[in-house]
Amino acid sequence: MSERLLVLVRHGQSEWNLKNLFTGWKDPDLTELGVREAREAGRKLKAQGLVFDIAYTSVLTRAQHTLDLILGELGQEGLPTSKDLALNERDYGDLSGLNKDDARKKWGEDQVLIWRRSYDVPPPGGESLKDTLARALPYYVQEILPAVLNGKRTLVAAHGNSLRALIMVLEKLSPEGILKRELATGVPIIYRLNADSTVASKLDLAG
Repeated sequence: MSERLLVLVRHGQSEWNLKNLFTGWKDPDLTELGVREAREAGRKLKAQGLVFDIAYTSVLTRAQHTLDLILGELGQEGLPTSKDLALNERDYGDLSGLNKDDARKKWGEDQVLIWRRSYDVPPPGGESLKDTLARALPYYVQEILPAVLNGKRTLVAAHGNSLRALIMVLEKLSPEGILKRELATGVPIIYRLNADSTVASKLDLAG
C-alpha cells in the first residue's frame, strides 16, 4: 500500500486579510503576496518529492486559487478535486466584511476577542469554532480520511478555522490547545498517518 499522506495548506493571503477585514464566507481572491505564497507552497512540496492522487478544497475562491497554483507548481493541473462548503472558513456572521478595529469600536475589544478566540461562543449570526468543527469533521471522517487510509496521497487547501478542526482531531488537541494554534498562510503541513488514523509523523514547511 502507498504511504498514508495528508497535506494541509491554509490559503495564501487574501485581499481581505490584507485589509484586516473579517472574511468568513465572503469571497475575495488572493493578493499578489497570496499568489506568491501559494506558488511557494507548491515549490516546497515539489522539493519534498511529493505528488498527489486527490485534492479537497472549499467552495471559496481564495482556497481554490491556492490549490490551482500549488498544483501548477507540481505539474499536476487537472488533479481530481472535491469542493465542499464543509471546508469553508468559519462564518463570521454580522462581523463579515467589517474592519477588525471598527468591530472593536462597535462591540468592545473584550467582546470581539471572545468571538474570535473562544471555542464555542459565535458572533451574531455566525459560527463558533465548535460549529465549524461540527461540519468540517464529519466531512473529514467520511470523505478525506478514507482516501488517505486507502493510500491516496491527499492534499487539502482550505482555511484557518476549517483546518483547525482537522488538526484538533489529528493532533488530539483540547479546545484550549486548538485556540492557541496559529496557521500561517500558504504553509504546508505534511502528515503521515498510521493504519488506525493516528499521526505517524508531521512536518511543518514553514520558513
